[in-house]
Amino acid sequence: MILLLDIGNTHTHLGLANSVRVTKQVNMPTSAWQRQEADRLLRDFIGKARIEGASLCSVVPSATIAARKWAETLHGSVLLELNFKTIRVVGIDYPKPETIGADRLANAIAVKHHFGAPSVVVDFGTAVTFDVVNRLGDYVGGIIAPGLSAMTSYLHEKTALLPSIEIRETSAVIGRNTEEAMLIGAVHGYRGLIRGLVMELKRELKARRLPVVGTGGYARLIGARLPEITAVEPLLTLEGLRLLWEAHR
Repeated sequence: MILLLDIGNTHTHLGLANSVRVTKQVNMPTSAWQRQEADRLLRDFIGKARIEGASLCSVVPSATIAARKWAETLHGSVLLELNFKTIRVVGIDYPKPETIGADRLANAIAVKHHFGAPSVVVDFGTAVTFDVVNRLGDYVGGIIAPGLSAMTSYLHEKTALLPSIEIRETSAVIGRNTEEAMLIGAVHGYRGLIRGLVMELKRELKARRLPVVGTGGYARLIGARLPEITAVEPLLTLEGLRLLWEAHR
C-alpha cells in the first residue's frame, strides 16, 4: 500500500492506495504536525497495512519538514514529494514552475488522466483555486479567489452585526433575515463566480467542451446546482498523488 499525504493549510488529507485506486481516506488537522499528534493519528490510520512508500504534496513548509522526519520512521519505505521536477505525468508551461502549489500539480495530474485535455479543476479549499490543463496536456496556471468559509468568516470578524453562519443550501433569492441574506451571497454568489470564470476559461482555451471537475470541502454543495461543474471528485488530489507514485515505479 502507498500512503498519500496532502498537507493543506487547515487539514492534512490522508489516503491509502493500491495500484488501482485510493482505498481509504481521512483528515487530520495540519496543526497536529507541530503538536506531535501526527504520529499517533497516522499510525491509527495505517493500522496493519504494509506501507511501501509515501507520496506527498504540501503547501505548509513547516509541516513538510515534520512529514519528512516522520517518513524516516517508516523503515524500508520511500518518500516521493510532488514538485515541478518530479511531476513527469503533466507538462508545465508556466514562468516560475517552482512557485506552483504542489496540491495544484496533483490536481492537474488527476484531471488530465481521467478527463483528458483541456480540462479544469476547481478546488474548494481555504482558497478556491482553478487549475488549468491546456489542450497540449500542460499545466498553464489558474485562478485563486477567497474560499467560501474564508469569505463568510471575514464578514463576521470585520463587521459588528453580521453573525458567523453555517454554510448550507438555500433556495431563497431575497434574504428575509441577516443569516439568509449572507447565505444567498455566499452560495448563489459563489456559483455566479464559478460560472463566470468557467465562461472566460472556455473562451481563452477556445474549448466548446471543457471538463470542469470540482473537489474540496464545498464542491458537492456548490456543484449540485451548477451545470458548469461536470463532475465532483472528492479524492482528486489524493488520486493525483497515487498516479504520481505509479509514474515513478
